[in-house]
Amino acid sequence: MDIVIHARNAQLAEDFRGIVTEKLNSLNRFSVVVEGIKVEVLHEQNPHFGKSSHLVTLTTQGSGSFIRAEGKAFNDVAAFDEAVTSLELQIRKLHERSKEYVHETLRRKEVVGE
Repeated sequence: MDIVIHARNAQLAEDFRGIVTEKLNSLNRFSVVVEGIKVEVLHEQNPHFGKSSHLVTLTTQGSGSFIRAEGKAFNDVAAFDEAVTSLELQIRKLHERSKEYVHETLRRKEVVGE
C-alpha cells in the first residue's frame, strides 16, 4: 500500500510518519482492495478554532471503492486517530458486504428438492 503524506501550513513531528504507516498497514486485514492512501494534514491559523485547529483527511486511491475520512482535533495525532477510526468503519462495512451468506431456508430447499 502506498502512503503519501502531504502537510499544508504544518510542521509534522518526526514520529508522525511512523504512526501513520503502522496504523494504516493494520487496515490490510480486511479484504478490501486499497492501493494507496493520501494523508493530508492542515493546520488552521485562526486561533478561534482552538480544539479543531488540526484537520487530517484520508483519501483512498486505487481500483476499489473511493473512501474519504476526516478528523479534527487539537493535535495531529488525535486528528489522525479520529480519521483512521472513521476510515476503518467504512472499510469494515465494505468487507461485510462482500461476504457471501447462505440462509438456512435456501439450504433446506436444496436438500428437500434432491
